[in-house]
Amino acid sequence: MKKLSILLLAFVTLIGFNACTSDDDVVFIAQPDPEGINFVNTFSSQYILTSSTAENTAERFVWNEVDMNVPTNINYDVLGSTSQDMSDPALLGSTARTNLAVKVKQLLVLADDAGLDNDPATDAPNNGTLYVQVIATAGTAGEMVHASEVHSINVVIPETTGEEEEILPNFFFVGDATAAGWNPDNNNTPLFRDAENENIFYFTGRFDGSGDKEGFKLLEILGQWQPQWGLDNGSLSNSTILGGDPSAFPVDADAYYSFTMNIDEMTYSFEPYDASGAATYDAMGIVGPAQVGGWDADTDLTQSEFDPHIWFANDVELSDGEMKFRANDAWDASWGDTTFPSGQGTNDNDPNINAGGGVYDVWFNDLTGRYILIPQAEE
Repeated sequence: MKKLSILLLAFVTLIGFNACTSDDDVVFIAQPDPEGINFVNTFSSQYILTSSTAENTAERFVWNEVDMNVPTNINYDVLGSTSQDMSDPALLGSTARTNLAVKVKQLLVLADDAGLDNDPATDAPNNGTLYVQVIATAGTAGEMVHASEVHSINVVIPETTGEEEEILPNFFFVGDATAAGWNPDNNNTPLFRDAENENIFYFTGRFDGSGDKEGFKLLEILGQWQPQWGLDNGSLSNSTILGGDPSAFPVDADAYYSFTMNIDEMTYSFEPYDASGAATYDAMGIVGPAQVGGWDADTDLTQSEFDPHIWFANDVELSDGEMKFRANDAWDASWGDTTFPSGQGTNDNDPNINAGGGVYDVWFNDLTGRYILIPQAEE
């Protein structure tokens, strides 16, 4: 009987050993995704490329996720080329995500390779076609498993007629939690652009999230619903990426919040802000030789009826010169900075703002000292 037990134990141990060996020998074989891979973003009819907007995002390329049906790393490379057969591609970027922001400067390099330029004195054209493609690679070896169709994009490099005008992005609030409501052309409050990084925007102020309000979205162009920015399953997105409207940013209460957005990294934050101890002012204005009153008389700003800390004036004509913001036509509270057309004062012996001549919509936030001047077309 004892001998039989020993034999039975040896038999069970052998089975267990073989089972473990079999588990270790399992090989996962990657299967190509029958859906393949393709761009899903909406392409513009043409892309305007200028050196002054070189750091701007020209396009955020978006594609479908590839499923290899096995646990393996998938990486995506976006390629650009001057030829449709992609015979000499340049790597525009690599990511494990399903979207990639490509900057104007990257397309300018490709445009130069294609023989385009903005000099009217040369025979080289200032417009042409570039080509892009996304490929999916699997595993640590980076073996290509899928390649999208090659997509053509039309680019234009405006010919120089003098000094290039820098075009900076802007964003405006729309929604029932904001001053403008759902009207896209209602003197909508803008976000305040970071003076050092044109892809970062800020706003601190009142949002009315009471009742059953939907919240807010962001528009790039006043009076136009597209492009439109909002959320996609809780993440920052826009109508270009989605091919449709994003959902609104929700607001929990009628209260003050701080909103920050980075359109390059596609991130945002929205946090409560305590404005209970903030000073409120009876008047706010622009003072200095950049405006008609010089240092003696202010150009008055209008106080928002929705938020007493937001001030604005439309179609203000400025000349080259210095300016500051000040409260109550006095120097007890004043704000300036070294940057134009956006910046942030601290109300602590700030420097004067060196303004450039032109016509602007002017916005100022006395909670944060941030200001932004948005150029308007001169009539």
